[in-house]
Amino acid sequence: MRIWAKVLQDHRILRETVREFSSARPFDMEGWSVLLHELCQDLDLCRPLILRKHVNDLQQFSRVVFKSTDFIEPVDFDEFEIEVISEKKKRSNNPYSFA
Repeated sequence: MRIWAKVLQDHRILRETVREFSSARPFDMEGWSVLLHELCQDLDLCRPLILRKHVNDLQQFSRVVFKSTDFIEPVDFDEFEIEVISEKKKRSNNPYSFA
C-alpha cells in the first residue's frame, strides 16, 4: 500500500512524501495511528488527533484532510492531507486472439 501525504498552505503544497507500507490497509484508529505517526515523522510534523470521522473518510474515499484545528500544537499550515494511492492492475495482453 502506498500513501501520499502532503502539507498545504493556501492550496499550495509545502511538503510532501510518498511512502510504501508492507502492511494491508488498516480499518481501525489504532492501525491508522501507527501509519500516521510514520508519515508525520517523515514530514517533521506533530501528529494530529485521529477521529472516527477521519478513519471513515479513509475507508470510504481513500483520502482524509486534517485541518490545523486537528493538531494540539500550533502549526504553520492549513491542511495535512493523506491519500491512499490505488494500485492499478496490470492489463494482460490483448485478450482477443485472431490466430
